Amino acid sequence: MSFSFEYVDSIIDRTTDCIEKNGDFNINDKLYVGVDLGTAYIVLVVLDSKGNPIATELQYAEVVRDGLVVDYSRACSIVRELKGKLENRLGVELVNAAIAMPPGVNNKSVATHRYVAESAGFEVLNVIEEPEAANYILNIDNGAVVDVGGGTTGIAIFNNGKMIYTADEPTGGTHFTLTIAGNYGISFNEAENKKKDKNNSKEIFRIVLPVIQKVGSIISKHIKDYNVDLICLVGGTVCLDGFENVVEKETNVHTIKPKNPFLVTPLGIAMSLVENNKN
Repeated sequence: MSFSFEYVDSIIDRTTDCIEKNGDFNINDKLYVGVDLGTAYIVLVVLDSKGNPIATELQYAEVVRDGLVVDYSRACSIVRELKGKLENRLGVELVNAAIAMPPGVNNKSVATHRYVAESAGFEVLNVIEEPEAANYILNIDNGAVVDVGGGTTGIAIFNNGKMIYTADEPTGGTHFTLTIAGNYGISFNEAENKKKDKNNSKEIFRIVLPVIQKVGSIISKHIKDYNVDLICLVGGTVCLDGFENVVEKETNVHTIKPKNPFLVTPLGIAMSLVENNKN
């Protein structure tokens, strides 16, 4: 399957709907869980063996910074809690899981993420880099997938559907929030709430524009030696209206994003298991 906004937006909409209501599934079917330990949110997405969204749970959490777990106990507690909610909703035990990391993190960080998932009773069947996970949903054959998370910007370049380059740099949603806090002279949490309020989007865009431009310059640096004619943005940070236009201006490369970029990566983490376990 090649890139299609219709497909991407449809499956993200269905995954979003599964926050409130379970999707239909066969209780004897094998279910797969994507566990996304983000800087701002921990998200668990459940898919059936055909890749249909079945249930989604998420919780705001400040347990990860720049891809590193900084509050191990709290991270384990939240994943256990979310897993328990999903199992109560579905009436089945969830075992098969995948996790994702920013590109280039060390083995110790990967192991810590794995331990968090395993502490909740998951068997971790796959560890994947975040932009690569996103491309299980985007299906971009040639171009760059850029995951702007809370702490870092992860970049993956694809050629003929194969990932040929990855990179990660420490600029993300946290830096946006710090810029907002500094501009208004308010606390980090107040700035975070102001950033999320869509009524403030135009004013916030003006304030964080230099940080978006920095993200664009980071992308430019990493794609300059490759033939990239399409950039697709994902991650909660890029939900801000106009983000893609700034990146396109900075990179001189056509830049797009799905209608709701937030759930692309956690959905893709689960989808990696579906694809890897097809007969």
